[in-house]
Amino acid sequence: MARVLVVGAGLTGAAAAALLRGAPRGQVAVWDKARGAGGRMSTSRADRGSADLGAQFVTCEPELAGPRLSFYEDLVSQGILKPLTAPVEGMVVREGSRNYVAPQGISSVVKYYLEQSGADVSYEQQVTHISLRDGRWEVSRKAGPPEQFDVVILTMPVPQILQLQGDIVNTLPLPVGDSHDAVFAASGTETPAVINESQKQQLESVSYSSRYALGLFYEAGTGIAVPWAAQYITDNPCIRFISIDNKKRNIESPEIGPSVVVHTTVTFGSEHLDSDPAEVQQIILSHLQRIVPSLPEPSSIKCQRWRYSQVTRAVPNCPGQMILHTQPLLICGGDGFTRSNFDGCIESAMSLAQAVKPHLQQFQSQAAKLPLDLL
Repeated sequence: MARVLVVGAGLTGAAAAALLRGAPRGQVAVWDKARGAGGRMSTSRADRGSADLGAQFVTCEPELAGPRLSFYEDLVSQGILKPLTAPVEGMVVREGSRNYVAPQGISSVVKYYLEQSGADVSYEQQVTHISLRDGRWEVSRKAGPPEQFDVVILTMPVPQILQLQGDIVNTLPLPVGDSHDAVFAASGTETPAVINESQKQQLESVSYSSRYALGLFYEAGTGIAVPWAAQYITDNPCIRFISIDNKKRNIESPEIGPSVVVHTTVTFGSEHLDSDPAEVQQIILSHLQRIVPSLPEPSSIKCQRWRYSQVTRAVPNCPGQMILHTQPLLICGGDGFTRSNFDGCIESAMSLAQAVKPHLQQFQSQAAKLPLDLL
């Protein structure tokens, strides 16, 4: 069977893996460098609570129809998404739009697709090198030996794709085949890297906003006396959004401690991108104290830096994905090729699956020609 590797266990990677389930002669693995699923749809968990430190809501736009709409309907029917009913101050809602929250945390959406995929999912697997070896991709990681795959799908943020080493960026020896190849190989001429100059320029044109998120966790029974579940802030240089996260998700329980999520402004995030996180945390807390002076002291705090928070300029002229190499297939996708919302990631996942399935069908055709004792 063809071995397929999806790099990235965020929404695009998980949905793409799920769409490839049942594809002919495909065996899918998912690797992620984090300790758990979600990517920027992550849910941080403490002893007695949890908090969505990345995406907060899923928005279904009124004009959405066709296959992508079915993803929302499926998640709602499974109880993974529920309508947002809690009050959110300062939220601008387009007419006809529907906003949803994930009661079990936003990462439950990604986990659902990973479960549906039937893929072999491995965490703390940071990919470092991708190189061609005997017609397959050899993928190296920080921990563990290299493994070979017939198809590799990259779904991490675009700058992280450009940071990969190996044949993906280095020049390749020209394969010796016919006399033309032999002449160039004998002269020491090399072929370009897998990512050609035009593609590199396209990928380098992508830009992202950056921000920090703070999760404040409280003991069960702690009261947080504010009239809203979430609030957009427009007059603070540091803080853009505050959420009483359990209240936003409508899961208040005497056994579960409340949690507060704070997102900074993009300007603050970019200005403090490489600052000491401990110092950044104190600055955010000082601003939070001025905005919500009644907040009690948390039992624990998590500070999350989102270097690649949201795409501000996507890869041009590559809707959904970009094929870097055809045989064997190396393809990349994600919100960097669409837009940073649920629908953008699903659009990319569908585009990736559509491009990969014909390659898997080739393996099926090749297998049909083999003697039975070789299958």
